Amino acid sequence: MRPHVELIQEDDYVWHGAELPGGEGRASERRLSVDEEDGSSSLRVDFHTEWGRSAGIHHANTEYYVLDGEIDYGGRKIGKGGYVYAPKGVPMDYLKVAEGTRMLHYREYGDAGFDAVDDLDPARRWAEAHEDVIVLDSEAMRWDAVPNPGPMPGLFIKYLHVDPETGFYTRLVHAQEGWSDHRLAHHPCYEEAYTVGGHMEYNFGTLDLGTYFFRPARVKHGHFTTMEGGATWLLRSDGELKNWYTQREWVRWGGEGVNYGGPQGLNEEPHPAVRWSSSTHDLAEPWRTEEDLRQLNASRQFQIDQGHHDAPITHQGTGADPSIIALMKAMDAANLQGGHGGHDHHHHHHDHDHDHDHEHDHGAGPERETIDLDWGWSGRDVEHPEERSGEAAHNWGARIAWKDGDPIPAPILSSLPVRSRSRGRWDGDGM
Repeated sequence: MRPHVELIQEDDYVWHGAELPGGEGRASERRLSVDEEDGSSSLRVDFHTEWGRSAGIHHANTEYYVLDGEIDYGGRKIGKGGYVYAPKGVPMDYLKVAEGTRMLHYREYGDAGFDAVDDLDPARRWAEAHEDVIVLDSEAMRWDAVPNPGPMPGLFIKYLHVDPETGFYTRLVHAQEGWSDHRLAHHPCYEEAYTVGGHMEYNFGTLDLGTYFFRPARVKHGHFTTMEGGATWLLRSDGELKNWYTQREWVRWGGEGVNYGGPQGLNEEPHPAVRWSSSTHDLAEPWRTEEDLRQLNASRQFQIDQGHHDAPITHQGTGADPSIIALMKAMDAANLQGGHGGHDHHHHHHDHDHDHDHEHDHGAGPERETIDLDWGWSGRDVEHPEERSGEAAHNWGARIAWKDGDPIPAPILSSLPVRSRSRGRWDGDGM
């Protein structure tokens, strides 16, 4: 599996010698993300000399996208925006790369293996191969409006490759300045993107030139605001990108520190356990600008105008903590069911923390009442049917074979992804 990477500025990665077997020339790569199970990799490659490789067959679905410079595929020369897709097991023509070229290089479902061939005889295709080589000049393609751009217009796309069997697709996406999405989403597939230009802000950091993320399936993300000049990415997913939206999320966790001295440090002397807790609300620091909030409110208003329900936009970390409110509502429900034993909470306000260190008597022995709180979907209802027994049970972030009408599994809150010193940020915005 690949780790959750969100957000990395490529300048914070080190250079390695490029793994391009069978080629002649010198190149270096930055490893944006790597799957050590099957060899899949997303790489930024710089060519220090002219580089070339003969015709041959890749061991992985392989993509090349030119950021700057020029490539020559089988006699067809393409500059910035040039794109080549070579499916696993399909003979591809020779490839030459000009000195100084900078590109994105992807391998999927296989390693860097490459078998040279003397010709492009179709008989050399592997039996499982089902696609053909694609060569495009994306700069010459037009931008098409995304049919479902989220809560408001202003999102555009250029499709580079779509696998007809798996739905895996690669595309360029552009959000015009002022486009925003105030909702928090998760998907049944992974999503990764390299920013080729522009500026966008969201809860995991700043998207600008050279920033990258790899987000496994079901990892929740969002609250996008597009800033000056808009923003453009090369974006990939290993399946159809269904959007599942939630709002007003909250998370609280904690424990009893048996040798903690609290914020003062370690305390090995005998003493009662010290309670600690943390939440997305506690970790957040309001960082949204006035322009961010203007965009998010405009996005919300557009949704309301379309007849959808939406909650107001607020800075995470301010106002009432949703986790505390949820606990208060749970206590009210228990009280109404007779579990509070005369401790009246009917009339309290849900805008402040409640200290409940004392024990609650919910009855004893066989007469003890069971409190059944309604939290909405819970337990197995928020799992994918194969989450504990399927092929990818070890990896909840694997792509889900999901179709309309199937139950929607809960999102994964990845609060501490791999992130960059210069761009990465996570403060629980909206979570």
